[in-house]
Amino acid sequence: MTPSQMPPPPARVRIPAPATAPDPGAIGRRTRYAALAVGWLATRALMLHLLVTDRLGVGGVSGEVYVLYRRWYDQLTTGAFPFADPTWQYPPGAGAVLLTPSLFPFLTFFQAFTAVTLGCDALIALALVRAGARPGGSAAGAWLWVGGLPLLLHIPYARYDVQVTALAVGALLALRRRPGLGGVLAGLGALVKVWPLLALVGAPPGRGTRRALLGALGSVSALLTVLVLAFDHSLDFARQQGGRGLQIESLGGTALQLAHLATGHPGRVVYRYGAMEFTGAYASALATLSLALTGLAVCWLLFWRVRARRRTVAVPLDAALCAVLLFTVTSRVISPQYLVWLLGLAAVCLTSGRTTQRPVAQLLLPAAALSALAFPCLYDEVIAGSALGTAVMAARNTLLVAAALVSCRRLWTSTVTESATTVKGRPPEGGRPFTCDTRTP
Repeated sequence: MTPSQMPPPPARVRIPAPATAPDPGAIGRRTRYAALAVGWLATRALMLHLLVTDRLGVGGVSGEVYVLYRRWYDQLTTGAFPFADPTWQYPPGAGAVLLTPSLFPFLTFFQAFTAVTLGCDALIALALVRAGARPGGSAAGAWLWVGGLPLLLHIPYARYDVQVTALAVGALLALRRRPGLGGVLAGLGALVKVWPLLALVGAPPGRGTRRALLGALGSVSALLTVLVLAFDHSLDFARQQGGRGLQIESLGGTALQLAHLATGHPGRVVYRYGAMEFTGAYASALATLSLALTGLAVCWLLFWRVRARRRTVAVPLDAALCAVLLFTVTSRVISPQYLVWLLGLAAVCLTSGRTTQRPVAQLLLPAAALSALAFPCLYDEVIAGSALGTAVMAARNTLLVAAALVSCRRLWTSTVTESATTVKGRPPEGGRPFTCDTRTP
């Protein structure tokens, strides 16, 4: 049989592949991400509306941007930091943040500053979403940030604390796998507002801590050198910072307000160093006491780090929130924007399923709402020391003190007390020893 006479080969029968059922987990994740995006857009639109309609900017919350920040910006563009200005109390890195609106020359200073702040807010939300999507993570952190920040109304967009919080959040999220990068971000944040350096208090021991500290030292040295060489009066802020007194929103200020209501203790509120401060016989003593309590907080944190034995992946996050809470409640100031820091750090803690700080995060939400109620809503009552204004401040500060105490207790119990009962050589129940993965992902 010739090839031309051979029968054709049988046709191939295609068997259809079985239909793949949709992954319920993937659908749920997409739904959560969509809900987070919608929630962020809706709440931020409301915050922006409050910002642009705030007494036309001057005299209200946004007056800080319209007047004070713009004045500092104009001074910085001449090549010098504000000199002999009692309102300038910030490290020189703050000048770099205030110059970022120059990246948008087609916008007014107010519009550009708001755009930068909004962008940093979005970056924080995205970073929290990614962190929560890791194995063992949780979306609760992203939800806390999306829903908690609007409790402060439009205050976050009229200050540059969101930018600083973005650096601290980035430092904490990078600390586990890339401690050097975490240290760099914490150092940059410290040169803007000091407190982000506390993100390193719970850094993984050994090589991780060394790399984080070297990264922080390198970034601080590099940026400080550039700013000192490029601008005059770069270190003039220290003179104004040392002269600050007792602000009416601090714990000491609340104590004086309560004393005034109960006993008629004389006291006077004056505008100094860009804030409303108490003057009088006990104001200076209470301010000194606040500094002493801050020193005690440092000692406690060092003691905790030496004693801590159990180190899970959540410990660096929990320790950072605890440290900033201690420095907040012992501060002479406690302005409403301090809650931006705390909400950001609490959100980072909640991205881990092993965090011990959930009750602390729950206390911070009403504290944020009361902060916004005190300023700007009832600030005249707070300044006057009325019963209403004093009650609001007392409630807010009580919540902050409670949050700090709960945070300290839960951090200590989870890392020191529980480790003492662990069988030698066996990981603690519900956790495993913390190891630093230094490989590049």
